[in-house]
Amino acid sequence: MAEYQTINTARVGTGAAVIDEGLRAHMNKVYGTMSVGMVITALAAWAMSGLSVTATATQYALGDGRYLTDFGYALFMSPLKWVVMFLPLIMVFAFGAMINRISAAGAQLFFYTFALAMGVSISWIFLVFTGYSIVQVFLITAVAFAGLSLWGYVTKKDLSGWGTFLVMGVIGLIVASLVNIFLQSPAVMFAISAIGVLIFAGLTAYDTQRIKTTYIEHAQAMDQEWLGKSAIMGALNLYLDFINMFMFLLQLFGNRN
Repeated sequence: MAEYQTINTARVGTGAAVIDEGLRAHMNKVYGTMSVGMVITALAAWAMSGLSVTATATQYALGDGRYLTDFGYALFMSPLKWVVMFLPLIMVFAFGAMINRISAAGAQLFFYTFALAMGVSISWIFLVFTGYSIVQVFLITAVAFAGLSLWGYVTKKDLSGWGTFLVMGVIGLIVASLVNIFLQSPAVMFAISAIGVLIFAGLTAYDTQRIKTTYIEHAQAMDQEWLGKSAIMGALNLYLDFINMFMFLLQLFGNRN
């Protein structure tokens, strides 16, 4: 009997070790995929801003010695700006609807395409904020994100109860932001940004723990296709947490040109 219990304990220990090793690999893939997406977004935003501004005088003056090119005018001033603005949001909903019908490779390609679209969508920040300010806020966001994600990974506290509240907060932010497009109220924008930072800080910890627990719950099946798509969905969630926290912090603390 004692021998059987020893063998059973050894098997349990071996299984836990396999799950721990698999979890580390899974999280590394999540953060790696997210990081590649961030690089694509940064390069796309920088490239689009470079094509949008010139020092040569045209009719599209920005008022600080810079001028919009024809491309920049089409991107930021024409009706095309609404397509550029809302395309990433539409792609997120489309991704959620199609994730079960596409392969892991297809999901990864879609994520990188989404990251490219997001870069084009936020390229306006290089026209509005100083380069130093953008880098500074990005580094602050990176440090905050790393700390919050680490806490979400190691904490023993169950964060699952945060989900409904945080999702409702995101919906409220979207509605308030759409309304403020027409109101153009600085006070409302400040309130949206402050609340947005708190909501996406919470989502960073919540999403990290959810990625971890979801893997542990399904690890025994070892469905590599499912694990691959799960890692990409996790990367998308954390990517959105980072980008949104960065944008709201930039609105609060960024120095404008």
